[in-house]
Formats: sequence, structure tokens, C-alpha cells
Amino acid sequence: MTNEKKITSTNSVQACQNCKREFIIEPDDFDFYRKIKVPPPTFCPQCRLQRRLAFFNIFSLYKRPCDFCKKEFISTFKAGAPYVVYCPKCWWSDDWDVFEYGRDYDFSRPFFEQFKELWQATPVLGISLDIPAMQTSPYSSHAGHLKNCYLLFHADYMEDSAYGFYLNSCKSVFDSSLIISSERCYDMMHSWRNNGCIGGRSQVTESINCAFLKDSMNCQNCFASANLRNKKYHIFNKPYSKEAYEEKMKQWDLGSYRTYQEVQRRAEEHWATLPPKPTKDEFATNCTGTHVFQSKNCKECFETIGAEDSKYLLMVQNPPIRDSYDISSWGNNMSRCYECCNVGEDVSDVRFCNESGLGLMDADYCKLSTGAHHFGCVSVKKGDYVIMNKRYPKDEYEKLREQIIAHMNEMSYADKSGRVYRYGEFFPTELSPFAYNETIASNFFPLSRDAAEAAGYRYAESEERSYTITKQVSELPDHIGDVEDNILKETIACEACGKGYRIAGMELSFLRSMNVPLPRECPFCRINEKFEQWVKNLRVFQRTCSKCGTEFETNYPKEEVKHILCKKCYQSEVL
Repeated sequence: MTNEKKITSTNSVQACQNCKREFIIEPDDFDFYRKIKVPPPTFCPQCRLQRRLAFFNIFSLYKRPCDFCKKEFISTFKAGAPYVVYCPKCWWSDDWDVFEYGRDYDFSRPFFEQFKELWQATPVLGISLDIPAMQTSPYSSHAGHLKNCYLLFHADYMEDSAYGFYLNSCKSVFDSSLIISSERCYDMMHSWRNNGCIGGRSQVTESINCAFLKDSMNCQNCFASANLRNKKYHIFNKPYSKEAYEEKMKQWDLGSYRTYQEVQRRAEEHWATLPPKPTKDEFATNCTGTHVFQSKNCKECFETIGAEDSKYLLMVQNPPIRDSYDISSWGNNMSRCYECCNVGEDVSDVRFCNESGLGLMDADYCKLSTGAHHFGCVSVKKGDYVIMNKRYPKDEYEKLREQIIAHMNEMSYADKSGRVYRYGEFFPTELSPFAYNETIASNFFPLSRDAAEAAGYRYAESEERSYTITKQVSELPDHIGDVEDNILKETIACEACGKGYRIAGMELSFLRSMNVPLPRECPFCRINEKFEQWVKNLRVFQRTCSKCGTEFETNYPKEEVKHILCKKCYQSEVL
């Protein structure tokens, strides 16, 4: 069976078996599928992304016991989930043998039915966090190389930082997301190589001691401005002498919550009067999508760094990345990989895998695998030529692999909604160990509970947590200078969600050192606000340059920004 509707000399138009909308498979796509020996997809690019992200739980954390050592730890799995869940120390240890869970392939049953049973029987990693990070930063997820960090997600090489998503190589960074190689920054988003900066948005780079900048580079002591390059002592884009700048800045004491909110409001109003930077694509050649950097020949890619000859990438920022399609998260020396979520580090020819890597080569349908030549494996960290956690001689492995692929095509798997899965499709969403609203699929593709369940997805109730609120935000001191140490003992009611949160000791010290006020929202609301803004920023719209009439792609829709310039006009008119 095929969902192909029509073929032209240049492309094939397919009907997505999930959303029923038509999508195009181009000649270059067919070349890629032939090269890695997979059939063309039957889901459209958006539905493929939604399906992968439905396996990606980054933010939902729970306390539960390790099923091996019995000690309590922070996990992405709820207690009572139908999985054998080990803490990182136990999972990575040699104290258990994954091959004890191996089994013969049953040709009388669909592959995905058997894989689900193997997944639920084999010990899985309770949280994606390396062992050193577990010792100093246990309340983080999908992170590594952390030291003294708290509630960081999708982060690497971080120190003395808290409350953020998608960070790398930073120290003393709080309430910031999408930050790289920065130090002593607060409330920042999409920035690189900054020090002592506050409240910046949208590509603030290589700047020092600045506040509320947007689309600015190599600035020092600048305030509430946008589109600056190589500037000092600017306020609302107006230049001042050093002495005049310092005198003018005395009226803006950011240690006051009221002042901070007022400056943020005025800065955003000021930014709106200036043409925004139209594209986020530095050092990108022949690329489409947005937030693509140092890349070449990449189509429909988002938040990608250092990729080449690839398509449909998201959150892949660890180069080199080459010849890969439909990858969501990671990278780091990746080539010829397809339809994977959270896969990377020295990997090649990896297909339909989730949370796998570290030297993984020539693998299909694996969860938490490292090594080479794996098919349908769970938590196999050592050993080659493995199928369903059982080792085989090389020739037997290759023969059985081909037989299983043929069987997957002959005895397909149909999910509860009637979607058909053969070899060449990522895992059915109903195999995900997480409810739909526990994953970031719910951020990119929001669904109500009724809509999610109607589509065949699980939906989780929020966990009730018991705590006694001891202080309302209205009772907090306006200025950080008036905050006493006893605030560390208080449970504050978040003004957004009403849940209780605490101020951590290292957080209070940081806020005082930066002269910024106490937060009025809980950490998860603060993180989610930037995450939702990031998802929004990844939209792409066709626009016409207000000056030269050139058509181009941007992430600013007309209803948000009426006057917009193409990249060439922006560089000549604004910079």
C-alpha cells in the first residue's frame, strides 16, 4: 500500500496518513532515502516532528525510588509507571546484565508490539543526567557536565546557574534560556558570549554590562536599545558621554521590581519602533527555516548550528552534522541519520532511534543504545550485532535483520487510531512512556485533553503537591536591597499559577550581586514563558520588504511587525 497521490518529473505529492494533508517529497529527498536504505515517509514533516516530540519529556520531573538501589531520585518517570526505572548511577553500572532481557523475535506478532514489551521489561535510565551532574545538580534533565546547578534543561557544561532551557558553557546565569558561552547574566534569551547582561532578547552577542538590548552586538554599557553594533553608552538608542550615561542611569534602579517592570515595558515599546532583524541565519548558505547558523544546504531547519546537506532539523547545535533528516535534538558528529529524537555524539547510519548515541552506528529502532549494529534494542550499552537485546554472529544478525524488516512490512502495526506502521516509520506515539502533555509536543502542537485522547494520545493529570504558602508576592519587598535572609524559609505563591516556590540561597546571592529583584513567578512559569516565546519565534512567514519589495522569509508576521526590511536593506539602512 502507498499513500502516493501523484508523481511529477520533479517531485512526488503524498497524502499524510495522519493529518491527511498533502506534502511534497523532492528528488533530493528520494536520493537521501535511497542512500540510507529506507522507504519514503507516510507522515508529513509536521506530523513526523509531532510524533518524535511526543517521546521527548524535558520538563516534567517526579520523585521516585530507583528500582535497583531503592534510593529516591528525581526522574522523568512517575512512581508506578510500567517501566523498570534505574537512577543514572545504577543504570550505567556493571551490576546488571542487559542481555538477560534478550529474547527471540516472534514472527507471529508485529514488531512494535514486541518492542513495547521489551521496553517495559528492560531497565531504563530514569533521567538523562550524567553521574557527576547527579551529585551536584540532581534537579535538572537532559543535561551533562553540570556543577552546582538547579532546574536546567537541555544544558551542557554549566556552573552555578539555575532556571533555564538550552544552555551551553555558561557560569552564573539565572532565568535565561538559549544562552551560550556567557557569564553573570540574568533574564536573557538568545544570546552568545555576554558578561554582566540583563533582560536581553533576540541575539545579543559579545556584549558587557548591558540591559534590555535586542539584536545588538559588541556593546558595552548600553541600555534599552536595539540594532546596535560596536557601541558604548547608549540609552534608548541615543548616545551619551560616559559621565552623562552614568548620571542618566541613576534613575533606573533595576533592583526595584516596579522599576524593572517599567523598564522592560518601555524597552519593548521602544524596540517596536525600530525595524527588527529580519532573519536569524548568520554564516548560513542556502538554508531555509530560522535560527540556522554556520550551516550549508539545510532546508526547513530550526535552531541548528554547524549542519550541512540536511533537512528537518530541530535543536541540533553540536557540529558537525551532515546528511541527516528529521532529527530533533543533539548532534555532535552526526552523519546519515534519520527520524531520531535526542540522538548524537559520534553517530552514523542511525534510524528511528530515541535517546541513543555515544558511538552508535548502523542501528534501527533503539532506545538508550550505544555500540554498533543494533535493531530493536533497549538499554544495550555494550556489544555489537544485537537484536531485541540478544547477540548474534555477524552473518546471522544481517540475515535476521532483513527478515524482520520484511516481516514489519508484511505484518504491519496499526495503532488505536488506525495509523499503519511498517519499517520506515518512527515509533507509534502510543508507545511513548510519557503522556502527551508531559512532552514538548504539547508546546509545539497544543491539544486539549479531549483532542489528545481523540487522537489516541494519553493525557496526564497534574500531580498535587502539598505545601503551605507562607507569603504572597504582594508581601515581597520591592527592592532586592530590602530582602532579608529569612526569605529563604518562605514558600511564596506564584502570581501566575498559584503554586508555591522557594528562593534558593545561591539565587538570592546572585540577585543581590546583580541588583535585580526577587521573582514573582515560580521557576517553571519563568522557564515556560521563555520556552513558549522560543516556540513562537520558530514560526516562518513569507513577507515583502517594505523598502525594495523583495520577498523573503522571517519569523515576524505582519500583525506583529508591519514595517520590515529584508536582510540587505536592514544591513544598509539600520546597521
